[in-house]
Amino acid sequence: MTRNFEGVAGRIGLKLRAWGGAIRRHPVRAAAALPLALVLYVAALYPFTPGIGDIRKAKQESPSVVLSADGKELAVFRRANRDWVKLEEISPNVKEALISTEDRRFYDHHGIDFVRTAKAVVNTLTGDVEGGSTLTQQLARNLYPEEIGREQTVTRKVKEAITALKIEALYSKDEILETYLNSVSFLYNAWGIEMAAKTYFQKSARDLNKLEAATLVGMLKGTSYYNPVINPERAVQRRNTVLAMMAEENKISGSELERLKAQPMKLDFERVPEFNGTAPHLTEYLRKWLTEWADKHDYNIYSDGLVVRTTIDSRLQAMATQAVERQAKNLQAVADVEWSRSGLTALGSDAAAYVAHRSKVQPFEYFWNSRKDLVRSWIKDSAEYKAAREQGLSEEDALKQLQADDRFMAELRRQKTMLQAGFLALDPTTGHIKAWVGSRDYAEDKFDHVQQARRQPGSTFKPFVYGAAFDMGIPASETLMDAPVAIQIDRKQVWRPTDVGDGPTGAPMTLREGLARSKNTITAQLMMRVGPSRVASLARSMGVRDSKLEPVPSLALGTSPVTLKEMVSAFGTIANGGSYIEPVVVSAVEDRERNVLASFSGGASETALSNHAAMTLLDVLRGVVDGGTAAGLKPRFGLTGDLAGKTGTTQDNTDGWFILMHPQLVAGAWMGFNDNRVAMRSEYWGQGGHNALFVVGDFMQQSTKAGLVDSKAAFAAPRMKDLDQPLVDRMGDWWNSVFSTPPSAAEVAATQPVQLPALPPVNLEPPQLEPPPMAMAPRPLPPLPGPAVTPDAPVIVEPQRVPAFPRPLESTRANESARVLEPTRPMDSIPGTQVYRVPEATARMPDPSVPADVVRAPATTTRVLPSTSAGATASSTPAVPSATSSMGAAGGSAPPATAPSPASDGPAVAPVGQATGSVSAPAE
Repeated sequence: MTRNFEGVAGRIGLKLRAWGGAIRRHPVRAAAALPLALVLYVAALYPFTPGIGDIRKAKQESPSVVLSADGKELAVFRRANRDWVKLEEISPNVKEALISTEDRRFYDHHGIDFVRTAKAVVNTLTGDVEGGSTLTQQLARNLYPEEIGREQTVTRKVKEAITALKIEALYSKDEILETYLNSVSFLYNAWGIEMAAKTYFQKSARDLNKLEAATLVGMLKGTSYYNPVINPERAVQRRNTVLAMMAEENKISGSELERLKAQPMKLDFERVPEFNGTAPHLTEYLRKWLTEWADKHDYNIYSDGLVVRTTIDSRLQAMATQAVERQAKNLQAVADVEWSRSGLTALGSDAAAYVAHRSKVQPFEYFWNSRKDLVRSWIKDSAEYKAAREQGLSEEDALKQLQADDRFMAELRRQKTMLQAGFLALDPTTGHIKAWVGSRDYAEDKFDHVQQARRQPGSTFKPFVYGAAFDMGIPASETLMDAPVAIQIDRKQVWRPTDVGDGPTGAPMTLREGLARSKNTITAQLMMRVGPSRVASLARSMGVRDSKLEPVPSLALGTSPVTLKEMVSAFGTIANGGSYIEPVVVSAVEDRERNVLASFSGGASETALSNHAAMTLLDVLRGVVDGGTAAGLKPRFGLTGDLAGKTGTTQDNTDGWFILMHPQLVAGAWMGFNDNRVAMRSEYWGQGGHNALFVVGDFMQQSTKAGLVDSKAAFAAPRMKDLDQPLVDRMGDWWNSVFSTPPSAAEVAATQPVQLPALPPVNLEPPQLEPPPMAMAPRPLPPLPGPAVTPDAPVIVEPQRVPAFPRPLESTRANESARVLEPTRPMDSIPGTQVYRVPEATARMPDPSVPADVVRAPATTTRVLPSTSAGATASSTPAVPSATSSMGAAGGSAPPATAPSPASDGPAVAPVGQATGSVSAPAE
């Protein structure tokens, strides 16, 4: 490789020597060729400079504007955080200081000052580096940094000069000066002279005096080096230099110069926050979307004056922002107080008590002191820690240095323990998004908890399970037993979903009541009947289309993370009668003359859920608001009308959810901490019904009072709760409510207890049949119509179904002297699982790999018929799983059964669905 390099260097040297000899032999030709080479060099660079059209656009630059559906300005897309002001609105002191310092012959040249350029070349060659760029050349570099570049090369200077000549051809001198003063940066996200005046002196550019103007103009030589906030001494020296140059140009007198130089620096510094509109998270989402659209259609969002019309209602947006800020502030006080000391401080169900008590405690003091490992991990994740490590400090030294920094630790605690929230509202009939709030404060947290954050939805995912069941024809009156459930995921994992608060009641419970009370035990059993794959597919069809859903049993309780936008969209499908409409936030894009360039809609609706199933599900979700986990919504916020919704809470109170459906609006909120290792401490305040519900309730209260939501609007879905009762019972209730009168207190006191006669004993022994029954050969039964068996349905190993009526089964047990008839307990009849258990006497020993409290179902379903002799045995045929429920409404039948086979007397495990990750259930 060294030899090759030496060979190349040698050939280059020979070529240079040959060119040098040619120049010495023909000096005249060489001198004539030099200008020609320069012309060719400039011509070659010309296509790589900004075009006339681009410069003309910059002259007429008009930022894009985002408008709400009611015509209010939501945001403006500018290149930088600046307020453009006309030259006549800028103090003359700024103009005089700028020209005196940066370009004294500004009004005499046409973009290039050849005298200054020649002087700069000479000084640079002698070792005194000097810039020769005019204000026009500097403007070219400021406007087109990518095309021209920043590197110190001849090519850049040539591009800069070419662009300056183009600018001079299109702009007047005053326009160039105005554009320059509005395009330069003054640090701290302050662009232009107007924002600089507000940032450093808290005044407008028109009011700047000579000292202030000289200070800002002096920063242009090096904004960081002459920063008056960090380097005040350097800034004063540079300011005085600018004043001296102004005196040389007779802009100020000598005496005035001395007087001004003697005055100290007087700053009134305060950052001017960047205005991101009333919907900042939505604005950033639209900026990215509009940039992609503009690139495809050859537009510039910063200069072409596009008008973006959105579906946002500015009034609803303001109410949503206020609701998030107000409720999150109150709940932050709850978290601060509860985590302040080792003992839980419970001040009741009113957050106002915590707000009043917050000043008496150190927020999150107990949490901070008891989670030292977590705090250390947060320190290591900080930019300050990484900077300390880059400076050569060891891990322990960097940690000690930052832990000793009280200011750093206080700010770290504030950031990590800040409660966050997200809110979204849309019209279910059109898919139009009406309000979008991504966090409590965009300046504090730019992360969008509507579109970007994926969190476990908890019990707000349960409607997909019930919707799939109703779509299969299972009625809301179907009854399951609220009892402990153990579901075997695989040979090593058993899932036991539990509920918050009290354990299972052990009583029968309808699906309607189970969803209203958000019972995990009921939902888990229903999931086994429906199947995880069916539930995941339905959720995707209804709107959860971007997040990955794991088709495992625990999906029923919301273990797969999703976005708030997806969940609100899916609930919009329920409110829209089962038809999904893609959410839309941009309705049209117009040019600066208001000509429509493109229009957008949610597209055609897609049937995701049958109308009957959707109406049934919506009616059941009414019960959540009327008397379930969201029963406090209406009385707390004074809401009336036809409302339905669902709360959600995840494990350890990490996430709180609530989504409310109204015929005109579907609104949802999420609350939690960015780091899911931080959560609300108490079970009460950690539930979605006591945090996220407050945000939605606050919003609905304001919008209803303002008349933006009609409290008298009603869903098309009929109220079917009373129809779940038998007809005779409903008629009796109606008769009693109309014609019966309650007894008076005197009548009740005068009533004597009635003594009932003792009942004769009841013989519970089975009757002896005469003559004894004859043995009959069983025949296979055809499958009954019903939902198909899903291959991924795991075995449910605990009987949870409630028979419609007693149906004892008989089996024979032969012994040496007699036949004994004994009842066999009815088992579950869920498709895809075994429904009857072989009597204990014929079961094999339990598998030691399975916990003792988990019961496995047999491989076949059997029924034993008595034979004519003690030694007779019946033949067997395979069992047929029943698709008809043996529980709930009257008319249910017991599953078919067949005779036993000697080869199938042991327990067996049916195929189960896939299981990945943790199977821990959400809390609610």
